Order: sequence, then structure tokens, then C-alpha cells
Amino acid sequence: MSTETKEETFTLEEILTSLKTVHRLILWNDDVNSFEHVIYCMMKYLDYSEAQGEKIAWKVHNEGKCPVLEGSFTEMEVYRKILQQEGLTVSVD
Repeated sequence: MSTETKEETFTLEEILTSLKTVHRLILWNDDVNSFEHVIYCMMKYLDYSEAQGEKIAWKVHNEGKCPVLEGSFTEMEVYRKILQQEGLTVSVD
């Protein structure tokens, strides 16, 4: 009697997703970006309302940072790159 084995392959995204680790995109305060620009970016790229974007901008201003999105590492890296191209200071935690 012989035993057959089947080899499976996974993409990096599938492996990261299977780990079910939640990562956060953190927006940091800086002396470069205006409130209007932060609010604009939150609305355009993260689909926040104007009021939500303003709340985030104030939190970043007063506390120095604010988590703005949660998800897989891969997803957070995509948004990090987009927001960095807009001049915002962001990191993935």
C-alpha cells in the first residue's frame, strides 16, 4: 500500500491572513501638514467623513499620533505607502 502526498503552495498574503494578526496604521503629528490636508487624505483614501477626519486631525495634533486603520500587514503597508506619498507621516504597528 502506498501513500500519496499532495504539496500545497500559499501566497505571502494568504500566510499573513491566516496568522490573523491585526496591524494598525498610525498617523503621526508633524509640523508640515495642515489640518485641511490631513482631513482631505482621511476622506479620500480611508473613506472617513469630514467630521471623522477632523476628529483624527485634532487627536494627532493633541496626542502626537492616532491609529487610523486596522487590518492585515499587507493592507496596512499599501495604505502607508499611499499616505506617505501624500506627505503624511505614518507607520504600521
